[in-house]
Amino acid sequence: MNINKFNRQDVIFIFALMIFFSPFLLSNDVYQAYLKINNNHGFILSFVKFALLATTGEAIGLRITSGVYNKAGFGLLPRAIVWGLLGITIKIAFIIFASGVPVLLSYAGLDNIEVIKQARFDLHTLIVAFAISVAINVIYAPIMMTLHKVTDIHITNNGGTVKGLFTAIQFAEILTAIDWQKQWHFVFKKTIPFFWIPAHTITFLLPADMQVLFAALLGVALGVILSFANTTSTK
Repeated sequence: MNINKFNRQDVIFIFALMIFFSPFLLSNDVYQAYLKINNNHGFILSFVKFALLATTGEAIGLRITSGVYNKAGFGLLPRAIVWGLLGITIKIAFIIFASGVPVLLSYAGLDNIEVIKQARFDLHTLIVAFAISVAINVIYAPIMMTLHKVTDIHITNNGGTVKGLFTAIQFAEILTAIDWQKQWHFVFKKTIPFFWIPAHTITFLLPADMQVLFAALLGVALGVILSFANTTSTK
């Protein structure tokens, strides 16, 4: 880990984040417009949201581990493209699991699962939110995280260029190069049960409007966590 002292880059970075988020916090019109776009064009906004926020998280992770927000070969733009595409899959997963898990619980005999839609906190909403979080993080998250790891190595192997991103991915070679000890013991075994399942349980307990913002903030955390996991992660 290489955390340099607070410097000019940090000031610029924090100032840029303040400028980016301030309209959503200070203007109700901007916030309502954001919600409208999110409702009408969810996949597009998911691409934009994760391309910006999860990549920001990776830049923060690089700053913590290497002392800079970007460096030659890191490939911020290719990473943003990958995160945008992963963001669409995350949106799809949210729709599938948030809809399907309550049906499964109802089939298993849990009554009154519809109360989760009323943004009320009680035992039923907690059970449903926790069940959705467990399902999405056990079934979907490991696949998404592994795919991200593959694309991360692919970007690095091709010099961090956009052109390199769109070359053929050598899946067999990259999968054998992954440090599965770290992938299992840190990414899967620690972050999923101790961070992601609790975090997404909170997500599904919130009203729908707040879920949008909370999921966006988790995108930053996701980028930071996976950036740490990617440090010294190849054999």
